[in-house]
Amino acid sequence: MCVDQETAPGDNGSARAAPPKTKQAPESPPRVPRPLFSGLGGDPRLPIWVLRLALAAAAAVGFTVWLGWRFGVTAAAVIIIADIIYRSRTTGVIPAAARVAFAQRRTQRRLKGLRSAGYLSLHLRAIPGSESVIDHLVVGPGGVFAVDSEFWDKRLPIRSVRHMLYHGPESQKKRLAHARWEAAQASALLTEDLGRDIQARPAMVIYGPTVPWHFATLDGVDVFSGGRVRKYFSRATKMSRGSRLDAEEISEIHDAAAHTLPPAHSRGLN
Repeated sequence: MCVDQETAPGDNGSARAAPPKTKQAPESPPRVPRPLFSGLGGDPRLPIWVLRLALAAAAAVGFTVWLGWRFGVTAAAVIIIADIIYRSRTTGVIPAAARVAFAQRRTQRRLKGLRSAGYLSLHLRAIPGSESVIDHLVVGPGGVFAVDSEFWDKRLPIRSVRHMLYHGPESQKKRLAHARWEAAQASALLTEDLGRDIQARPAMVIYGPTVPWHFATLDGVDVFSGGRVRKYFSRATKMSRGSRLDAEEISEIHDAAAHTLPPAHSRGLN
């Protein structure tokens, strides 16, 4: 395994005054099999557990009336265990679109806690001229970040081979390329709007399987687990050194992003 655990996330190109640059955006984003969704809220596993507990309660009541409470409790436990085993072996349990929405909400909650550290966030922002959406556009002392939230099957391991990300046997090259493309679009739009060079750093937050490193830069994208969101941005602030953004610059870039990257309506976050 070849993983760069100490790549600095904050050295992403200063947003301070620099000669204006004109950037050519790619004609189309890399194709990534990521479903569109709407109106999905809360933990997507909740309906599964509601059904599971309803079946267990029914079994408990039936066996309690028939044979006594001890048999009722045992029957309920057997129903729950059997359903968990059955679903884990036959299905991915959570629909793909719901997994994405759940991951986005988890990251959004963690980013809210970074406001006191000077980080402002926009969520689910559409890239004009495409069907792609930036999950989280984050601006703070450590720079500008385009963050993807992913919820993957926890049964398959995550690994890195020659700085490429794998989930089970499948290379995630296309997903990493798409994350870089989204960051490039944000960079180009913000640079054009503000008249100076703005560079957004691509990042990917993964939920589900264990990520066997703290932080790694794989094929140009910072990859880390959902539990390390706050630490990632705290580290970005520390590593930014002389290129750190001040409050005025953060507010200016955030406001520019708010109107250059419009909200992606009906896609699950506010």
